[in-house]
Amino acid sequence: METLASAKYAVGDEASSHAIEGRGATLMLCLETYPMPVMPVSPPPHSPGRRRFMAMGALSGIVALAPISAIAAACRKQSGTWIPSDDFLAELPRIMQAFAVPGVGIAVVEDGEVAWSRPFGVTHALTRTPVDARTVFEDASLSKPVFAYLVLQLVDQGLIDLDRPLVQYRRPDYLADHPWIELITTRDVLRHSTGLPNWRQSPATEKLVPMVKPGTRIDYSGEALFWLQLAVETITGQSLDDSMQAHLFGPAGMKDSSYTWNADLAARSVYGHRRHDQPGTGMPPQMFREQWSIAQQVAARWGKPLSSWKYDDAARALPEVMALAPAGLVTWPGDILANSAASLRTTAQDYATFLTLAMARRQRAAWEISEAMRQAMLTPQIEIPGRWTEKGLGWNMEATRDGSVFYHSGSNGDIFKNFAVGDAQRRRGIVVLTNGGSGSFVHQRVVRAATGYDLLSYDL
Repeated sequence: METLASAKYAVGDEASSHAIEGRGATLMLCLETYPMPVMPVSPPPHSPGRRRFMAMGALSGIVALAPISAIAAACRKQSGTWIPSDDFLAELPRIMQAFAVPGVGIAVVEDGEVAWSRPFGVTHALTRTPVDARTVFEDASLSKPVFAYLVLQLVDQGLIDLDRPLVQYRRPDYLADHPWIELITTRDVLRHSTGLPNWRQSPATEKLVPMVKPGTRIDYSGEALFWLQLAVETITGQSLDDSMQAHLFGPAGMKDSSYTWNADLAARSVYGHRRHDQPGTGMPPQMFREQWSIAQQVAARWGKPLSSWKYDDAARALPEVMALAPAGLVTWPGDILANSAASLRTTAQDYATFLTLAMARRQRAAWEISEAMRQAMLTPQIEIPGRWTEKGLGWNMEATRDGSVFYHSGSNGDIFKNFAVGDAQRRRGIVVLTNGGSGSFVHQRVVRAATGYDLLSYDL
């Protein structure tokens, strides 16, 4: 494909002048329709504003180097839909096969509503059960923004203070006796600045200790979310899933969503699969499925569903479950309790329904978080030099040519890979759920094709 920079032309060459004018007209039409924000004359060094300022200064280079089709495509993506094109969808099965991803669910939000969803492939590579609209995926870390929404509902209700030390709500016995523990707040948890590790290697015997002083750097931590979950349990008197059903899933109509397990979810849930470059035959271990299936036996004997279990229930059940489980599969109560950081299961459409709650609109239902809280959720909460992405309250943000987008990824056991991204101002979003360890190669291609964005978050 020829660009203007590669074409042979001389100064005053009429054909080249027309080429420049044509590209310029296309770009100007795009900018007139979706203008970039006016930038300050001298933004501070290394600021997002400075990066946008320099990007504007480089527009002439873009005009000179970019093919007219690329410029037009960018405009179409900005003004058009995030629903993947028919041409791309025709290619998707080939992409899935190349990366050994048997099943995919995609759903798209347009104008603040779920506008499109589509299942692809199978739930299990050996049984070949088709993925359908009611198929439930393991969302992995896409669990975190959903739980954050519940927490912010409780903040709106005055039940949680974002800046109050978390130990004042609940102090689990596995916390280390360390002064930094006393400093961790709910805000730290939701913006990942607690200093806590992601997960302990031996939770049955290892205390939870901060690695750095809270509020000084970003350390992605599932442990912090789980601790906050226990605090919410104390505040509400409910299990995680009961709270989610009462405050979010029920009111939002997310009827196929749960942080836990039952026979129906077991039948409708996808199985995870190895990466395309990982050797092995047969199915890989399915950690949550295996743990839940054993705990379900105890729940059935008790007559108390797993969805209603709180931490003390899991602790009481632990000896029975460990006696039934293979050695090492279950070692502490957290292995058989709903997990706010990782155990959410939804259909693609349900997750897209959740995305709609982050979109800008004039009126919100009484059960939703307030407009001020929605904006806080999508506003950078900590300033760390040198970062190209930002941490809000549950969501990440990244600057694009069209403004900020919010996003989150998910990965469980290297057999499930997921991604969700939204543009709150333009009221659009897309979620891609997969059941393969190489699913990131698939969801990146879906998001690029649908949105036109090549996000830095894929690599940074």
